Amino acid sequence: MSKVPAYWSKAKKHLMRKDKVMKNLIKKYSDNNLTTRKNVFFSLCKSIIGQQISVAAANSVFSKFKLACKSKINPKNVNLIKTSNLKKCGLSRQKTKGIKELSKKFLNKSFNPKLINNMSDEEAIEYLSGLRQIGKWSAEMILLFTYNRPNIWPVQDIGLLRAISNNYKKKYLPPKIFVRKLKIKFSPYCSVATWYLWRSIDNEPIQY
Repeated sequence: MSKVPAYWSKAKKHLMRKDKVMKNLIKKYSDNNLTTRKNVFFSLCKSIIGQQISVAAANSVFSKFKLACKSKINPKNVNLIKTSNLKKCGLSRQKTKGIKELSKKFLNKSFNPKLINNMSDEEAIEYLSGLRQIGKWSAEMILLFTYNRPNIWPVQDIGLLRAISNNYKKKYLPPKIFVRKLKIKFSPYCSVATWYLWRSIDNEPIQY
């Protein structure tokens, strides 16, 4: 895991000043912060595996996937795994195709993760979304966790929306206009606000 993002301390001060709920969450969960592996391929695989299933189910499938990779999740190893063996890990046909295609794109360099460093958030989301099985939500997770972009606000994320409902006493789903107002209030540190809101509904800090 990497060290704390450089903006984390400044972001906490900004959010605590802007919002009472966020101030309480930051004080309550002061023992932890966002961590990342800085491994784009690993994070993309984990993101694909975790789509549309519970955290517990995703962790179970990922553990089997890791074993199939002999604990070394990299493009070369994944490319060598038989499709049938990936399906035995609990991966759907579409997720299997996505992960196999991902390994090939890394190996033939038709996808270059280093290019993202010089892209805006919007450009990076569009570039990542060109990969099979990677939509806007998955792209946002990669930007938040792997690239440590400070201002990601993933409004398609069920966990974030549930946390907003719980902490701000709103019905589920919270009104879109309220979610937009929070984004404006939390900018330019929406990623940090998102992390603390997630933390409020999950004892285990989320990682990708």
